[in-house]
Amino acid sequence: QVQLVESGGGLVQTGGSLRLSCVASGVTFNNYAMGWFRQAPGQEREFLVAIAGSGGGTYYSDSAKGRFTISRHNAKNTVYLQMNSLKPEDTAVYYCAASSVVAGTEQLYDYWGQGTQVTVSS
Repeated sequence: QVQLVESGGGLVQTGGSLRLSCVASGVTFNNYAMGWFRQAPGQEREFLVAIAGSGGGTYYSDSAKGRFTISRHNAKNTVYLQMNSLKPEDTAVYYCAASSVVAGTEQLYDYWGQGTQVTVSS
């Protein structure tokens, strides 16, 4: 059974940083590209960034470029999202997901975590 479990969310002030983690189980982790998405209240889920199974390639959305960094540690079955210079508009539930390809389209992702809440106060 595949499980993705996010952690690291919370409440942070504007300009602060958070590092989200996502631990995978039940999959051969390095066979999967991993992505991060977010969904703000009343809005559709938004792609942020993805990383190849080997960690050798990344794909950033315009929303994530410059402030967010994705990385992975395959020996720990973990993908990370480092978020810096956070803004109130970054407030959302953040999800990790696994795909057979590096993609920016959620339909191409096979497995999803339950999400972790990030709230940025002004």
